[in-house]
Amino acid sequence: MIRGWYIGASGMNAQQNRLDAISNNLANVDTTAYKRDIPVSKSFSELLLRRTNADGVYETPFGSADVAPVIGKIGLGVETNEFYTDFVQGSFKSTETQTDLALGGEGFFTVQTPNGERYTRNGNFTLGKEGILLTKEGYPVQGENGNIYIGDNKFVINQDGMVYTQEDSTFIDRIKIVRFDNERYLKKMGSSLWNTNEISGEAYIAEGDERPRVMQGYLETSNVNVVNEMVQMIEVNRAYEANQKSVQTEDSFMDTLWNKVTSVNV
Repeated sequence: MIRGWYIGASGMNAQQNRLDAISNNLANVDTTAYKRDIPVSKSFSELLLRRTNADGVYETPFGSADVAPVIGKIGLGVETNEFYTDFVQGSFKSTETQTDLALGGEGFFTVQTPNGERYTRNGNFTLGKEGILLTKEGYPVQGENGNIYIGDNKFVINQDGMVYTQEDSTFIDRIKIVRFDNERYLKKMGSSLWNTNEISGEAYIAEGDERPRVMQGYLETSNVNVVNEMVQMIEVNRAYEANQKSVQTEDSFMDTLWNKVTSVNV
């Protein structure tokens, strides 16, 4: 019976983690280029149940083994294994603002932070006082030659990320767009930034067919579907209540058992 408490409690914890992820997704439905999180759960290892009155042991070259017949399996609950990020492309929204950029395809902009290079798909950029292309947090957007010095808002960016002045088409720099060997394992850092780790691999400049097209005057919207998230929230609430009821039922069984035991002893 005590095992039943832990099984029900593990289910409640897993559903709580799902609810946290759904809540975070809904909170970021209007965040530019936000990628929704999907919690992945796994079950604990199952135990084999054997018939106790037919127990026995036989010798093998490696020791001994149980010959009692298996009558079934019993699960030990579930746990949250990881939070998987869905990198599906969001839709595009026209802003007609020259500093707004969107990536059509897989890839990331590179920005310079006090902690080193970080990566983002949020192209809601702005021009700083020194004429440098910046994120909303004030981090310089990186070109392949470093910070992108534009000077004013009269510039043009083609689909390959080449930045030119609007007046005389002078080449300024090429936006540094990177890819990774295992992008799904990138770590979220907040403020729409991502960081690498050993599993994702180091960033490399995207070229050829791997390079997404750059769309000036557009922003990528979040890939969160509000209706789907609300449906999942209802499913989570029902699953949580089912696990809660199982714990309550186990508790009533245990209460009955102890009452019977104490009455017999008295």
